[in-house]
Amino acid sequence: MNSSRNKTINTSLEEGKEYLEECRFIKKAKGTEEILDKYYNADFFTAVKYLPDESVDLIIADPPYNLRKDYGGEVFNKKKDSDYEEFTRRWLKEVKRLLKENGSIYICCDWQSSLIIGNILPEFFTVRNRITWQREKGRGAKKNWKNSMEDIWFCTKGDEYTFNLNAVKIKKKVIAPYRENGVPKDWEESDSGNFRMTCPSNFWDDITVPFWSMKENTAHPTQKPEKLTAKLILASSDKNDLVFDPFGGSGTTAVTAKKLNRHFLSIEKNPRYCIWAQQRLQSAETDKTIQGYDGKAFTQRNKS
Repeated sequence: MNSSRNKTINTSLEEGKEYLEECRFIKKAKGTEEILDKYYNADFFTAVKYLPDESVDLIIADPPYNLRKDYGGEVFNKKKDSDYEEFTRRWLKEVKRLLKENGSIYICCDWQSSLIIGNILPEFFTVRNRITWQREKGRGAKKNWKNSMEDIWFCTKGDEYTFNLNAVKIKKKVIAPYRENGVPKDWEESDSGNFRMTCPSNFWDDITVPFWSMKENTAHPTQKPEKLTAKLILASSDKNDLVFDPFGGSGTTAVTAKKLNRHFLSIEKNPRYCIWAQQRLQSAETDKTIQGYDGKAFTQRNKS
């Protein structure tokens, strides 16, 4: 029996039939208005053909890493590097067509797939940076280092793009506060301590992978944290922009976009994951909280 504190979403197909109705894929999409706030249950390479050119402002993609992984009965088998390169080029070509000229794209990878994807990206986009984030969890190995880091490639379609620096600054405690003429210099005093707003780097050690007692947690094997996608969405989109996730999973990108007053569009092949996403989207109607983000700044490390 699960603990009463276990908030993991693991709804069955039978239990979630009503939610799945919301995910039916309609092939006609003549304009952007018709695809706003949709979570399609469909194969990406089929559905993407019906989406309009230059319709999305930001893409956050979390493609299958080149590892054998069971996604709720849909098994992705490890491919030869050349085959994974072909797969990557196929989906990158499609999403580039959808991205506006001033749009940005972030691609999640593990260290092995990052070596492949990072080499291909310049064929399609301008590579701006590579973010590395510490995911804490990881399986130990007897003859190797524990793998607890992942990459996110940051790219743009053109030279003009959105980057809201102030929206993603980090609130850090000031250990040795410096004053000038008795006034705090570049930091602020508060009842809870002294803090400074600092520019974010491309190494993130403040992310907690969702676990069983967190409301955002689902039974998806590779779920990304809402806090992680919140940083990407706040930095590289504005309110009412359209955020697209070609490999939607259990809905983290869509849910976070909704909480941050953006429109969303996602495609996900697995029907159970679509059900979980719809449940989370429904909850986001009234609960806009994002663990580790207070609406103004990101805290340094999430709490349970």
